[in-house]
Parts: sequence; C-alpha cells; structure tokens
Amino acid sequence: MEFSPYDPELHKDPYPVYRRLRDEHPVFHNEALDFYVLSRYADVAAALRAPETFISGKGLAVGLPEKEASSQSVPLLNVLDGDVHRSLRKFVRDGFSPKRVKTLEGMIRRVARELLDDLCDREEPDLVYHFSNPLPTIVISELLGVPISDRERIKDWSNAIMRFDPANPDAVDPKSGAGPAFELAEYFAAVIEERRIEPRDDLLSRLLQRRDAGRTLSQAELVGFGFLLLIGGHETTTNLISNTLISLDDHRDERRKLIDAPSLMKNAVEEFLRFDAPVQGLARTTSREVRLHGQTISADSKVLLLFASANRDERFVKGPDRFDVTRKPSAHLSFGFGHHFCLGAALARLESRIAFEELLKRIPDYELKARPIERVKSGPIRGAVRLPVTRTRS
Repeated sequence: MEFSPYDPELHKDPYPVYRRLRDEHPVFHNEALDFYVLSRYADVAAALRAPETFISGKGLAVGLPEKEASSQSVPLLNVLDGDVHRSLRKFVRDGFSPKRVKTLEGMIRRVARELLDDLCDREEPDLVYHFSNPLPTIVISELLGVPISDRERIKDWSNAIMRFDPANPDAVDPKSGAGPAFELAEYFAAVIEERRIEPRDDLLSRLLQRRDAGRTLSQAELVGFGFLLLIGGHETTTNLISNTLISLDDHRDERRKLIDAPSLMKNAVEEFLRFDAPVQGLARTTSREVRLHGQTISADSKVLLLFASANRDERFVKGPDRFDVTRKPSAHLSFGFGHHFCLGAALARLESRIAFEELLKRIPDYELKARPIERVKSGPIRGAVRLPVTRTRS
C-alpha cells in the first residue's frame, strides 16, 4: 500500500484509504518521505495524551524540511512543548473561554447576515468566495482589531501559507525573508507597536497589558500569537463550513432536519466536525522509541496523527461513514486533545453554528453547481477551492 497526504487523488475522497490504513496498516511507514502514520482512534488519542513522547516542537508537517521551534523567528504556540507551552497558553487562553466567546455572538451573526445579503445579490454567487472564506477572516480581524482596509491582504496571506505545494516548501517557512508567512509576521509586528502607543478595545491590546507572575508577553510571543490565531482561526473555520456545505448538499434529508428543527444545530456542529474534519491530521516527533502493533517507531521519527481517520474509526463510533445530524456528540479529535487542544475551538463552533443557522434560513434549498469539487492543495487541510451555488429560494 502507498499513502501520502500530498497525493492529489487522496483529496477527492480520503476515507476509503483511511479505512484500509486502520484495518491493514495501523502503523504505516512511508519510506519515501520517512514518516509513520497512526490512523486508529485509540492510537491517535493515546499519542495526543502523551506530549512528552510525541512532541510538537520539531514541526507539525511531514515530508518538509524540519523547522525546529527554537530556530523560528516567532514562537508559535502549537509547536511549543513543556513548560514553555504551558506558560504561553496560560497567558492567552482566557480570551477564548466559552464565556468570552459567547459575547461575540451578536457580531458574528451580523457579519453572517451581511455576507448572505451580498451573496444573494450576486449574479454568480460562490459559497467559498462570498461566505465561508470571508466570515472567519472578518470575525478574527474584528477580534484582533485589524482594519477593514487590511482584511483582504490577511485573507490572501492565510490562503497562501496554508494551501501550499509540497514541491515548494519555502512558501510556508515563517523564517523566509520572502513569502506570505514573513510578510504576515512583519504586519503583526507593526500592528503591535501601534497598540503599545495607542491601546484599543481589542484582544491584542488586552494581551499587551496582561501580566502573569510578574511577566508580560514578549514582542515575538505576541507576533506568534497573532500569526497563529489568524491562520488557524481562518483556515479551520473556513474549511469546516465549506466541507459541511458539501455534506448538506449530499445529504439533503439531514439538511431538512436542521431546517425543520433549528435546535439541533448545536449538536449537529459536532457531527460536521467528526464527519469531514477541516484539519485531517498533524505530525508529532517521537522523543523516544515507541512499540505499537508489533512495530518499532524509533526515536526522532515523524508520526502523522490522522484525526479524520480516527473520527471515522468503527472501533470508536457506530456507523462512522453515515452523516447524521441527530447523532449524540462524541469525543472526536478534530480539535486535537489534551495539552494542544485547539484554543479557538469554542469560537469555531460558534461561528459554524451561526453560519448554518443564518444560511439555512436565507437559502435553505441551495444547490452546489460544480462537481467534482476542486479541493485545496494542502496536506493537512481538507476544504474546497470554490463552491458555486444555485439559489432556489432567498
């Protein structure tokens, strides 16, 4: 068997391949790129619960040049380990508590309605270009205090950084003097300096003023946080919404349940996340030798943890390939688990719930026009490049 997360054919429908990995190769080794793959729920969850063995600090991708956290120009929370990770996470986590995120509901609903107004006025509406892509960009930008005039640039940087071609890995190198990642980091450095001089009512200003145990966040830590929040907050939610638009187009009986009973939406978001995860998997590096399923993974090996495969593991959930918006929520791994559980999970859930509450009220009978779906070119990200839509009612 062959498996690479960069295979264009895989993006069309990865789930039969994931099933074969789970059933036949629970510890798979890609010899060409020299990385291992864990695909069963129990194994992926166990790795996420053992951050001292499966470390993040040597990068989250496979088959790309190693970028150790210690050599990056800015510290990124998702590639830090141990006490350094815990200290930085403690500084920023309060800004993403469910209680804090709940205060954003009115703003998110307003933005969603404005985008739907614009979409419904267009001759050729596209649910990616005109809804799922701009919604998270605007929300995160408002949270951080990014000016409206800069938001198109932010969206372009985010897309360019995440939708990379593995043949051109420099495009995602935050250290590079050229490229969108460096430009975004430089942009945030300038914004932070502005906030030092003139604080505003936004998250960056609050973080600048926050102290914990006598210390404040450094300039590099603030830049890294802003960088990660924009990339993660934009890409994860954009592609969660896009994937769900496809799922609801494919399963119109399930869509009808949500139209008839909007109270199902909160739990349905968990099924959206489980069924077609926007982040299919991320890598870790082993700090020691690991024995699993009769195989030995040596120390300092890259291991790809397939969250999306784990979510479809029949050992974990009954009828895993059935899309069911009434399914009882399960402990899916779409936001990770444990120490590196996604800080923005509550925000992504809220944005997605509101997006579909508003969209199904406005265009409940939407139909996607383009098949097959053109998928984004990225190893970890599963999403759609465009989703042109026919409106049957607005």
